[in-house]
Amino acid sequence: MHSRRTVLTTAAGAVAACAAGAGPAVAAPVTGRRPAPDAAARDRLRRLIARMTPEEKVGQLFVMRVYGESATDPAPADVAANQKEIGVANAAELIAKYHVGGIIYFGWAHNTREPHQIAELSNGIQKAAAAQRVPVPVLISTDQEHGIVARVGAPATLFPGAMALGAGGSREDARTAGRIAGQELAAMGIRQDYAPDADVNVNPANPVIGVRSFGADPQAVARMVGGQVRGYQDGGVAACAKHFPGHGDTDTDSHVGLPYIHHTAEEWERLDAPPFKAAIAAGIDSIMTAHIVVPAFDASEDPATLSRPILTGLLRERLGYDGVVVTDSLGMEGVRKKYGDARVPVLALKAGVDQLLNPPDLSVAHGAVLTALRDGELSEHDLDAKLLRILLLKERRGLFDDPYTSRGEVDRVVGTRGHLAAADRIADRTTTLLRNDAGVLPLSRRRERRVLVVGVDPAAPSGTGGPPTTVLARALDELGFTATAQSTGMSPTSAQIDAAVAALGERDAVVVATYNVTAGSPQRKLVEALLATGKPVVQLAVRNPYDIAQLGVVKAALASYSWTDVELRAAARVIAGRRDPVGRLPVVIMRADVPDQALYQIGHGLSY
Repeated sequence: MHSRRTVLTTAAGAVAACAAGAGPAVAAPVTGRRPAPDAAARDRLRRLIARMTPEEKVGQLFVMRVYGESATDPAPADVAANQKEIGVANAAELIAKYHVGGIIYFGWAHNTREPHQIAELSNGIQKAAAAQRVPVPVLISTDQEHGIVARVGAPATLFPGAMALGAGGSREDARTAGRIAGQELAAMGIRQDYAPDADVNVNPANPVIGVRSFGADPQAVARMVGGQVRGYQDGGVAACAKHFPGHGDTDTDSHVGLPYIHHTAEEWERLDAPPFKAAIAAGIDSIMTAHIVVPAFDASEDPATLSRPILTGLLRERLGYDGVVVTDSLGMEGVRKKYGDARVPVLALKAGVDQLLNPPDLSVAHGAVLTALRDGELSEHDLDAKLLRILLLKERRGLFDDPYTSRGEVDRVVGTRGHLAAADRIADRTTTLLRNDAGVLPLSRRRERRVLVVGVDPAAPSGTGGPPTTVLARALDELGFTATAQSTGMSPTSAQIDAAVAALGERDAVVVATYNVTAGSPQRKLVEALLATGKPVVQLAVRNPYDIAQLGVVKAALASYSWTDVELRAAARVIAGRRDPVGRLPVVIMRADVPDQALYQIGHGLSY
């Protein structure tokens, strides 16, 4: 697509957003940076591996989902789900039957209701692992990127996501956010976070990355990735840069299809490689693969997860990475389209993978790897090398010393006043003012005291303050306005648009929250109808910042890069004039009418 190529070229040469100052100091980390395992530790782990049966060794390669809030006594519905999908009743039985080396937490699997429950689940899992014939602690992981991807909700501290941090431009803020997040995850027994996202989002049409990326400038993204890796690992968890070799220039979602990246080797080196190099230089514990095809590096057109030229040739040999390589979820269609579920895990291991994440059918996957080992397709020598990398990671994260946590540790660390204040201070450096014609912003409590908040209400992480329009209205209320929320949804109907216009008639101004507006989106009609009233209209993009390209007549436009509470509160402070908008655009926004021309370049952002 020609417009995408223009974005790619423009972003590659753009100047990164200016740093926005140092982040606040935080308490000492829960686990902290640990020295690399010495020769004695390596020998001890090799002896541990030598005691394992083939079934136990294979089990250690898998990171699996499991339903329930408890390791031994989940709710009946979760027992039924586990029996249907895995053939066990609970996490303890999963460990006893398959000897899995890792478990991943999801909200939809009912693993992450609240911090004390999470800690108790983690302790139950580690207790089950300690009861095995060969006791090996479990590496518990989750996707806590913050922003739009957060499996653990409030009262844990929630930070701005990657693109918001990219708009703030402060590597120290990224490191601080990672350090606090790492401390809190470790206090709940989670010792691996599948973050940060190291993709460079040069394609505005990217349906799966977008604001999960720090931006479109490879060098700026690399600085933020390096800072966040150090933060997470200083905080006590293994960071995981994803999705290698780079998922930022695709218009296909690998959850439902198989994307192709058509970068040349030279383009990859310039655009995709810098963040992964920065992660490796920062000492990252793990790197996640992408279910994408990159013909420049593998003519077979196997997805990168199954590609030896990419994972061994490019990642291990060319970039010199010797840590753990974990697949993206093996339940995603991008990795299942070409081969069956029995071949995928074997091919991934042969390509250079160490950990196999969340296969759709663990029995099939475990059996296939065991058969490949017994038949000689996989060598025991290579398998032992993979196990050693995994066990060394667990050693670095302190799991062999003490895998447990406590309610007291949760109370001491998770969601503290200091951590929440740090999140608000960081968020105050992220909101970006894209347009402010005729000085619409900031709103005045004298002229525009009565404010209507309308727009989309996408689902927010658990434990947050409610729908985004409600959170934004409440925040404006607390700042001295009289604000009313009225959701109009992703695709407002004519009746909803008419109701919003009628509600505005009794008020002085309106804030409209938009979400990935397209040329044919009914959200455009909503904004146009509100503008026709002559009242001040403030448009706030609560996901990708590209909405303004489709809303050219808007006079005041902001980007918050997410709809989570911390970012909406920060946006409210900017709207009310309590904070100056200092965020700077980390991506290029192209014009909708002339797609080859930039509307706003990287680094754009207005101030009051």
